[in-house]
Amino acid sequence: MDPKKVDKFMVGLIYLFSGTIILILASLLLFILWRGLPQFSWEFLTAPAKSFQVGGGIGVQLFNSFYLLILTMLISTPLALGAAIYLSEYAPQNWFTDIIRTAIEVLSSLPSVVVGLFGFLIFVIQYDFGFSILSGALSLTIFNLPLLTRTIEDSLRAIPSSQREAGLALGLSRWETVTLIILPAALPGILTGMILAAGRIFGEAAALIYTAGQSAPALDFTNWNPQSITSPLNIFRPAETLAVHIWKINSEGVKPDGAQVSAGASAVLVLAVLIFNLTARSLGRRLQKKATSA
Repeated sequence: MDPKKVDKFMVGLIYLFSGTIILILASLLLFILWRGLPQFSWEFLTAPAKSFQVGGGIGVQLFNSFYLLILTMLISTPLALGAAIYLSEYAPQNWFTDIIRTAIEVLSSLPSVVVGLFGFLIFVIQYDFGFSILSGALSLTIFNLPLLTRTIEDSLRAIPSSQREAGLALGLSRWETVTLIILPAALPGILTGMILAAGRIFGEAAALIYTAGQSAPALDFTNWNPQSITSPLNIFRPAETLAVHIWKINSEGVKPDGAQVSAGASAVLVLAVLIFNLTARSLGRRLQKKATSA
């Protein structure tokens, strides 16, 4: 058979498969937005949810999602950064580091429901944090840490060894070389990984059902006392997130306009994750362009 014809056939087949996948994803995205965008209003995005009644919004759930996301990233980012620096710059190539990398790979593939059950047993019951934002954030840290560590490590390893050697040749210590040369050069990849991890956390539901809880107490946004149960800053209060709210509405079926609220909340969730991904790509390209043109 003519190799040129085989090559054209295989290239066409690849384009066909790629186009099919893109068409499926685009159809799913457009369907969610087509059902959800008509529900959008300022009241829907800011008002508290209602049970057994028509109307209500997703204001508290939306705030809980961002609050939980910020808290999780504040906990997991320093841990992942430290682990990635150790594995990339300091760890010797031996059986111990091989075990660590294997453990990271295994943990990154764990189902989120398993992480949620682990968080329920350890943080909710054993440490008596109860169903709270803190329990959810710690569980999501376990869920997010392996992927974030691997992403940051890959970004650090992508920096040429010549830059490390140049820093050491100038008399810098190994730590100074890492902090002054390697980390700034790897910053585009690190930030991209962080934003993608944030999108993954924002859409998580299974791990939070068992840790952050399925209820969203009314919040008083004028009360900034972190010890008050109505304060939005209280990390020991239960916090139903947007993804959990969608699951709860569809599983209970007690809200008369549950389908409309679920569609609107799903559209908000999809748009948020889409913005996270587009921001990661745009920011990564800009930082990379700035770093390479300097």
